[in-house]
Amino acid sequence: MSNKTSHDSDVSFIQALAELLRQNDLTELQVKRDYGENDSLNVRVSRHTQTMVQASAPAATAMTAAPAAAAAPAASTNVDPANHPGAVTSPMVGTVYMAPEPTAAPFVAIGQTVREGDTILIIEAMKTMNHIPAPRAGTVRRILVEDGGAVEYGAPLVIIE
Repeated sequence: MSNKTSHDSDVSFIQALAELLRQNDLTELQVKRDYGENDSLNVRVSRHTQTMVQASAPAATAMTAAPAAAAAPAASTNVDPANHPGAVTSPMVGTVYMAPEPTAAPFVAIGQTVREGDTILIIEAMKTMNHIPAPRAGTVRRILVEDGGAVEYGAPLVIIE
């Protein structure tokens, strides 16, 4: 199989996986395709969901966090947060950390005023901690990700107005 044909086939395969993910309302799908010795394709397709509750959170926290997360989209006019003019989107795929270390206070909270360049969260990608700065000054109106959660490229992280 030529490189071009292999590439086209891989793109079609990935598109089919993304469609399968959407049709079956899945959040993540991972597949390894072996072509032969030392030749394979590893694919992980995932999508962002807003109603994730951190599994390791105490039950009381999970019970209070879920209704607030569910109420927020209903309060908005069903506008996709990624299309909000104040949306700060992820520049990479990785794991979100809301604080500099597990026992520290989070970088931002809803209602907090931030300056342009302030760190709003960290995304770990390939064992590297990437500080994500506020692209503009404003007030944090919504936090759309959870500490320790996975995030994909382009996913909305926070809304700053």
